[in-house]
Amino acid sequence: MKKAAKRSKKRASRSKAAPKSTGALKDTETDGAPADEMILLCVRGMALFPGVVLPISVGRERSIKAVEQAVQSNRQLGVVLQRDPEAQDPGPKDIYEVGTVADIVRYITAPDGSHHLIAQGRQRFRILEVLETEPIMTARIEWIEERAEDAEKDTEIEARAFNLRDQARAALQLLPQTPEDLDHAIQNAGTPSLLADTVATFIELPPDEKQDLLETFNLKERLRKVSEKLDHVVEVLTLSRDIRQQTQGTLEKAQREYYLREQLKTIQNELGEGTALEHSELREAIVSAKLPEEAERSAFKELARLEKMPEASGEYGMLRSYLEWICELPWSVATNDSIDIERARKILDRDHFGLEKVKRRILEFLAVRKLNPDGKSPILCLVGPPGVGKTSLGRSIASAMNRKFHRVSLGGVHDEAEIRGHRRTYVGALPGNVLSGLVRVGANNPVFMFDEIDKLSSGGFQGDPSSALLEVLDPEQNHSFRDNYLGLPFDLSRVMFVATANVLESIPGPLRDRCEVLELSGYTSAEKLEIAKRYLVKRQLKNNGLKPTQCRITPDALREVIAHYTLEAGCRNLEREIGALFRHVAMRFASGKTGKVVITDAEVRKILGPHKYESELAMRTSVPGVATGLAWTPYGGHILFVEATRMPGDGELILTGQLGDVMKESARTAISLVRSRGEKLKLDAKALEHDDIHIHVPAGSIPKDGPSAGVAMYTALVSLFTGREVKSDLAMTGEISLQGHVLPIGGIKEKVIAAQRAGIRTILLPKRNKNDLVDVPAATRKRLKFIFAETVDDVLRAAFSKAKR
Repeated sequence: MKKAAKRSKKRASRSKAAPKSTGALKDTETDGAPADEMILLCVRGMALFPGVVLPISVGRERSIKAVEQAVQSNRQLGVVLQRDPEAQDPGPKDIYEVGTVADIVRYITAPDGSHHLIAQGRQRFRILEVLETEPIMTARIEWIEERAEDAEKDTEIEARAFNLRDQARAALQLLPQTPEDLDHAIQNAGTPSLLADTVATFIELPPDEKQDLLETFNLKERLRKVSEKLDHVVEVLTLSRDIRQQTQGTLEKAQREYYLREQLKTIQNELGEGTALEHSELREAIVSAKLPEEAERSAFKELARLEKMPEASGEYGMLRSYLEWICELPWSVATNDSIDIERARKILDRDHFGLEKVKRRILEFLAVRKLNPDGKSPILCLVGPPGVGKTSLGRSIASAMNRKFHRVSLGGVHDEAEIRGHRRTYVGALPGNVLSGLVRVGANNPVFMFDEIDKLSSGGFQGDPSSALLEVLDPEQNHSFRDNYLGLPFDLSRVMFVATANVLESIPGPLRDRCEVLELSGYTSAEKLEIAKRYLVKRQLKNNGLKPTQCRITPDALREVIAHYTLEAGCRNLEREIGALFRHVAMRFASGKTGKVVITDAEVRKILGPHKYESELAMRTSVPGVATGLAWTPYGGHILFVEATRMPGDGELILTGQLGDVMKESARTAISLVRSRGEKLKLDAKALEHDDIHIHVPAGSIPKDGPSAGVAMYTALVSLFTGREVKSDLAMTGEISLQGHVLPIGGIKEKVIAAQRAGIRTILLPKRNKNDLVDVPAATRKRLKFIFAETVDDVLRAAFSKAKR
């Protein structure tokens, strides 16, 4: 409606400005009765309504000829809208059938050669037949009459017209500048039809919608449609006015705030406060931070930008935060190493029981550090099951070196920005965990622990965090580590990095190559008893609000908990169960009990309930076809039972127990080896060939894999076919070959400890693993008998003690 109002304003000016004109033509119909033949003018993007005067620009050659012929013959034009505005030479199918007969009020040719006419709509018409298209388009038409006297008698039409006039007045008042001639035309529209057509002309609508109004011959329906469309325009204009007022109010408020802020800045500067003081403090902080030359130059450059920047600017806060981060980083702040080997040994022994190999390696590192303080620090990676003290070892190293300690958990980290930080272009950007950790500890040489490094998520669209760690953990590169947020080199060579993991194989190869791996095995029952007495009992007494004078737990009670309520390599569940015992005691004291409480093994059973873990060795191996194997997982060593049975069939091998591909191959190797040695073992050849054999490894919900169960599978199959029972106190591990050799495997220490924990007395190992027993605690070796096998014949001699039934 705004554009239409502007067009109505410009109509007179266009005619006055035209240098060349045919003069004013008649404002009425041509002489005589209206002819059935009409010259057609095809227009684009507009619709002419009866009673309305509009300017029309004419550019196409056929249109110019049509207008000139109508002017020369003093005839009217039939103005019709073409369907496709892109069509240059519209044919009969390209135009609408209904148009408006128009008088040519004025025809103008401008100096630039363009043609314009001012047309006044007279009456609607319908095209019956297109007579010719060249050189101009003519058609036989049908006039569409409107009876004004019927409209005057219809009260509904009168009411609709009255409502439409009020709507138009409201719409005009919402315009920033109300055109007086348009308001005058609407208010003085003589008939409801002329009112509807006038309003329809100046509403901003798509051409096809205006054509729909032109083709609506029923006056009531036309008034209804125009009223609905005008109502939508009023809503849009109202919303536009509200937005304009809000914007104007916001601008005025912003200008007022800017003026007051400038005044406040001047007052603060006079008082020695405000941004001037803030800039001065930042300058002093940069100087006192003792930055490297490149960092200092960059910091002063950014400070100069900050001083010229208005405080209200969105970048002001981001730039100030950046400078504050630079000043807070410990560029030249370090703790003094106090390395005393004897003191460090006492600290490690105080905080951890056992782990002699790991402690020795840590002490060796400290000794080298003492002799060569400027040497490069190795990257230690502590690998072992949960609960064996990996994280607490990092704290002990920091305490032994008199350094600060910071830990970052990498479990589930999938974004490179967690390590390197976000670029400053992002809103809310911050440095990565490495530099943020150094700011927290306030020193550039802490013990920095990357916990759970094996649980880093694989790289995606957010980058690969394990690749970002390569620069951090490489002593050849980390002296100039660049965080994305800081954008400046920072020296990490003085930081001692320690990583922890449960599974060594899950650490990416390039990252693992940069670490010195120290493996922590599970604890024996004796070690767990000592750890409980030295650390866990004291900690849980304190956590549950008890004092040593109020409660005591006997060694037998601790052994009961270790043997029958926990089955783990570490001590986490052991500490939880001890905590459950002390919570029960705490409830007694909170209820008013007095006197010291002593927790015995009998009390343990009353408080914790029935045993959670019982030995199944005798029950599981009391029948032929069952052998006890040993397995190793990231959570420590375990025993497993290999069960075999046979049934009439076609010689099929069935494997169950959620076995991995390698373990399935071990089973196939075992059955092939048994069949190839059937005659030597005096086995039933017919049964070997035709019976279906089913091998099952219980705990089917737990995935299992690896070659070390080959010996146990072979023994279980021989036991099945010979009917001889395997010794119930014997556990075995080892890979087998088709030639009957027993091959070495890994995880010896963890498997031996698991066997002792489960009550095994004899362990069969590959002979080539004999040297690996040096890692097994001496106390454990003394309690167990070891048998070393080179071939499967050695295995069978050790496995069977009873004669064939």
